Amino acid sequence: MLGSRSDIKVRKGKLADAQPVAEAFRESWTQAYRGVIPHTHLENMIRRRGADWWSNVIKSGDNLIVIEKAGAIAGYATLGFSRTRGPYQGEIYELYIAPVYQGLGLGEHLFEACRHGLDQRRLKGLIVWALAENTRATDFYWRRGGRPVKQAFETMSGEKLEKIAFAWPT
Repeated sequence: MLGSRSDIKVRKGKLADAQPVAEAFRESWTQAYRGVIPHTHLENMIRRRGADWWSNVIKSGDNLIVIEKAGAIAGYATLGFSRTRGPYQGEIYELYIAPVYQGLGLGEHLFEACRHGLDQRRLKGLIVWALAENTRATDFYWRRGGRPVKQAFETMSGEKLEKIAFAWPT
């Protein structure tokens, strides 16, 4: 299903990746959140996070990793210390695969790279938040062994959206 592993590469993001990551972000967020996040809010988020924004993320440290398929950026993830109080020290903030590359097993590859990166930092336990309506994400994290541990709500353009935290213990 994944194809030849020699054409898959996971690595730290570099400045030259800013534009392709911005494109992967735009495509994946448009697909994942159209009809979930209010349209104007989603469009504003996408517009704000162009190549310049991603360049700043890359310059700020080592919290962006990318996955390549045959030399092209197929997706990205951001990770670091948990923003949530509790026993989970590591967090995957975002993990997205561009729609054209979905269904090839790349998300699983990227997820395991994130876990490895957090382990390298000696962060115990992992948490990741997903919008409840993003069933593709919630199903993905469930299949990876994550279990719901928290629920929260975020208001976007007057709409209340449910978020679920999936966790993997230490």
